[in-house]
Amino acid sequence: MPTTQIFYASSLYGAATLAAAIDSGCFDEADRRLLLVANNATTPETSVALDRMPGFEGLRGRFDGVLSWNETIAPFHPGGWAPRGDDIPLWERYLRQLWELGDDRVELAVESIQVNPALAIAQLFPDATLDVYADGLMSYGPTRNKIDPLVGERVRRLFHLDLVPGLRPLLLAEFGAQPRIIPTEAFVKVIAELSDAAQDDVDASASQVGEGPALLLGQYLAALGIITPKEEEELHVRMVKGAVALGHRRIVFKPHPTAPASWTRTLEREAAELDAELTVLDRPLLAEVLYRQLRPALVAGCFSTALLTASTFYDIPVARIGTEPLLDRLTPYQNSNRVPLTIVDALLPDLEAGEAGAPAEAGERLTGLLTAVGFAMQPQLRPDLRPGAERFLSSGADSRVWRYFKRRRLTVLGLPGGIPVPRHAAVRRVVRRARRLKRAALG
Repeated sequence: MPTTQIFYASSLYGAATLAAAIDSGCFDEADRRLLLVANNATTPETSVALDRMPGFEGLRGRFDGVLSWNETIAPFHPGGWAPRGDDIPLWERYLRQLWELGDDRVELAVESIQVNPALAIAQLFPDATLDVYADGLMSYGPTRNKIDPLVGERVRRLFHLDLVPGLRPLLLAEFGAQPRIIPTEAFVKVIAELSDAAQDDVDASASQVGEGPALLLGQYLAALGIITPKEEEELHVRMVKGAVALGHRRIVFKPHPTAPASWTRTLEREAAELDAELTVLDRPLLAEVLYRQLRPALVAGCFSTALLTASTFYDIPVARIGTEPLLDRLTPYQNSNRVPLTIVDALLPDLEAGEAGAPAEAGERLTGLLTAVGFAMQPQLRPDLRPGAERFLSSGADSRVWRYFKRRRLTVLGLPGGIPVPRHAAVRRVVRRARRLKRAALG
């Protein structure tokens, strides 16, 4: 029976990760390989689709065809549509006809299996084997939602980049998914291809000879409701001040594609007052492509995955900024951004303290910290993490560690570091609930 592999991607970074995995032989040979792309922007019609981004043509040759999920389910939005259970057989027959799959055996490789459209795609091919690839630091955290076992138990492997050497992902471990590292060399090679294809897309003023500029990464955290637009604008200004304080006079700012243009004008005024030269890159280029083209002397940001690719893959000095207040403000506690935020805060030097350089090495202490954070985030999905969390919080916690946890949450979960419980009826009810959770987790 012929085999067709379908690879789903929603970003150029994800497509590059897939290309590196294919080049490394992570996937078995197949009769056909199809790339299914989705544009998950709030208004897809006004944003650039993945297969039209600079450099994509260099990736296209690894696939026998490119399909559009947006066109397939139009007029529905990819992030908001899922099939009704009774309609799945009809949808599968439709897709097999539309994509000319016939009776082929289908193998799927998707990102972000916890949410649509990846979850919907997995549901529409109920007999397909599943691999998941991770395109960022979130792979080191627990699965954010409870996944239907009919989907989760089909996941064989979790492919991920070795962003934090020595650290093992928690994602999908509850289903026995085996972590597999995509070789760094393969990913760097793919980025080189993208860089060559997009060589003309970097402003000449940003790539002058001499020491490279300081590259500042915007994330548009306000769009996620983590901070306000004004606070994020101020965060970018602090990035510029921090870079100048370290002696950098040439600064390149890479804003998030959907960030307001007014932020750029504010940064330009700040840079002028500090006698620094600021270049704003508004083209949809990967940060890793800029690392090759600009060869920056510093990469700074909040908690972007690109900070780790800069340091781990390209040996570029890095610095974080603004992470500590977010540890307290990020809600709910199980927000999937918590693990990337924790990793960056724990490992990277602080820009506002005048620090920059390589991240600290990940060791048993970071593993223990993320075990405890992972359990506190998802105690019902990962009850197996409780013993490790208790050991770490009992013996390895200090004043710095406690900022990664909410004392109320520790109390409810019955973990070390919780608030001492007074003898009050309302509080006793909380304690009884915590004990029920603990028994459920252990059972």
